[in-house]
Amino acid sequence: MLKEKAGEIAGKIWNALDGTEGLTAKQIKKVTKLVDKDLFLGLGWLLREDKISTQEIEGELFIKLN
Repeated sequence: MLKEKAGEIAGKIWNALDGTEGLTAKQIKKVTKLVDKDLFLGLGWLLREDKISTQEIEGELFIKLN
């Protein structure tokens, strides 16, 4: 059940990032209305699938599609 939820959350994050040059974690949370634990669950899924890359810029987590 958690695996299914992670996939759904990953899809929300993917859709938020699609068509952008990337977003901060805060921007993704605002667009998707996800709480921290769900955001990081989805990010973990996408990282594991090598669909996104992350970096820290000025103390902010920045995420973009690969």
